[in-house]
Amino acid sequence: MEIREYVLLIALGCAGVTLPPRVLPLVLLARVALPPWLRIWLSQVPVAIMAALLAQELAIGGGRLLPLAHNAALLAILPVLLVAALTRSLIGAVAAGVASMALLRALAMS
Repeated sequence: MEIREYVLLIALGCAGVTLPPRVLPLVLLARVALPPWLRIWLSQVPVAIMAALLAQELAIGGGRLLPLAHNAALLAILPVLLVAALTRSLIGAVAAGVASMALLRALAMS
């Protein structure tokens, strides 16, 4: 397999742009004792990002706000949230999501 020079340069450029913002904070903050309030705040960032992405995926379709009556994903997420809260299992939550979406789509087709 032949690697074209421009493809390699694009890959290296992408790595050069994405790697420093990910590595530098780890390197710089590894030696610094952060205040407890900042550690708590930083621990919430991944949850906030996932919630924002999930809310956007559930509520917006085709650039418009989806009506609640025609949004099966909003109904399907209820069992997912319940399973996730009770079991704290990612696999269980995914299984609940797949099962609830399949059930809702099967009911919509019949």
